[in-house]
Amino acid sequence: MRGDRLIGLDIVKTAALVSMVAYHFAYDLDLFGLIPRGTAVTGFFWWHARATAGSFIFLAGLSLWLAHGAGIRWPAFWRRLAKIAAAAALVTVATRFALPGLTVFYGILHSIAVSSILALAVLRLPAALTLALAAGAFALPLLFRDPLFNGALVWTGLGTVPPVTADFLPLFPWIAPMLAGVAAGRLMTRFALWPRLVLAPTRPARALAWPGRHTLAIYLIHQPLLIGAFNLWFWAMR
Repeated sequence: MRGDRLIGLDIVKTAALVSMVAYHFAYDLDLFGLIPRGTAVTGFFWWHARATAGSFIFLAGLSLWLAHGAGIRWPAFWRRLAKIAAAAALVTVATRFALPGLTVFYGILHSIAVSSILALAVLRLPAALTLALAAGAFALPLLFRDPLFNGALVWTGLGTVPPVTADFLPLFPWIAPMLAGVAAGRLMTRFALWPRLVLAPTRPARALAWPGRHTLAIYLIHQPLLIGAFNLWFWAMR
């Protein structure tokens, strides 16, 4: 499948992007005081944010299997990892200045970068075992926490004091959807399901797939554009 563009998979990624932008629009409404404070981090929106993040990390695991399940292509892996790591560093620096006191030091991009490296270890494992590991990773922070993992090890998700940050997706439990995505990719290969995602490259299909082919770039630019639009609106309404 390496030679075929899976338009169906790109369209699924586009759907995840739409969900992400919708959540961040609500988050910015909250940030600018246009809806009751706390709306974007409670109730439906709290679940919406986690479902969206989980879908992105799951798709990253699925893509990891698709790209390297038949054998790790190290140059391609390191290039992709370097892009994600650089983007994660950019988010950290940008939020350090834009959101004082809420710096994102282990958000979704940081999580995907670290989990992608660790997930290489399960590429050769049976899908059932990988799913069991995913379940264990999800359950671990519910069963075990210790002050030892506060401070410098808070990124593991096993500490007792949550950090103050705008976005935090620690290793546990968020490596779970990555592992689940790898297992799903292996099962799709086993049951020859990947060809179903090779859709006809019609103009509507290509248009729907385009955002999904540029997820990283859209992730990086959509919030500055949204926040800029809100600032422009407030300026115009003076």
